[in-house]
Amino acid sequence: MKAAPAEQKRLLDLAELDSAADRLAHRRRTLPELAEIDEQSKQFAQLATQVIAAETEAGDLAREQTKAESDVDTVRTRAERDQKRLDSGMVTSPKDLSSLQSEIASLHRRQGDLEEVVLEIMERREAADSKVTDLIAKRDEIASTRGAAEDRRDTALAEIDKEAADVAGRRSGVATEIPADLLALYEKLRGQYGVGAAMLHGGRCMGCKVTLSIADMNRIKAAPHDEVLRCEECRRILVRTPESGI
Repeated sequence: MKAAPAEQKRLLDLAELDSAADRLAHRRRTLPELAEIDEQSKQFAQLATQVIAAETEAGDLAREQTKAESDVDTVRTRAERDQKRLDSGMVTSPKDLSSLQSEIASLHRRQGDLEEVVLEIMERREAADSKVTDLIAKRDEIASTRGAAEDRRDTALAEIDKEAADVAGRRSGVATEIPADLLALYEKLRGQYGVGAAMLHGGRCMGCKVTLSIADMNRIKAAPHDEVLRCEECRRILVRTPESGI
């Protein structure tokens, strides 16, 4: 393949722009905010699950407390009713009086037991409500931290995209100055090796960093200036410049 030395040198400009684009793409993929957001999203999801579980527990305890308080009211109402019967004097039989008094005493004991149950449930519910409050606060804090990280990510991505667009525009301009067949070869090699062209500098290929042998250097010296050469080691297009050492 033949191409003017100036056109071949433009490949180095193209390779530099492609390297810049690759670095920008790498920065885009490896922004620290991305890992931070991912970790915070996991923490948020975990806390959200814990909040639901804690709210469910608190709700169950609320219903349990309501039922226990209802049981206390039922026993209290029954005891008050029996006490009114006793105080009314309507019950005159000693046996019935004794039975009624015994029932009232039993109801008072039952009421006391149920009130202890209510107190125990209230303590558990208070702890459960406190747990819900704490978990919600932690969840909301993570959400706020994640939101700040997302803002930083969006700002960084916008800057990277702006730089990438500038690089792409400059690359397009350089590419128009390179013959189609040479550009096609460059693109093919770039797809294979990541870099399609490299400078020959001081007898060394700057693509694979290998110093060329005397035989290879003699072959290059003897080649016409418009001959498109390839590195024998990495197979990239080898661009000759005044710094090539030939």
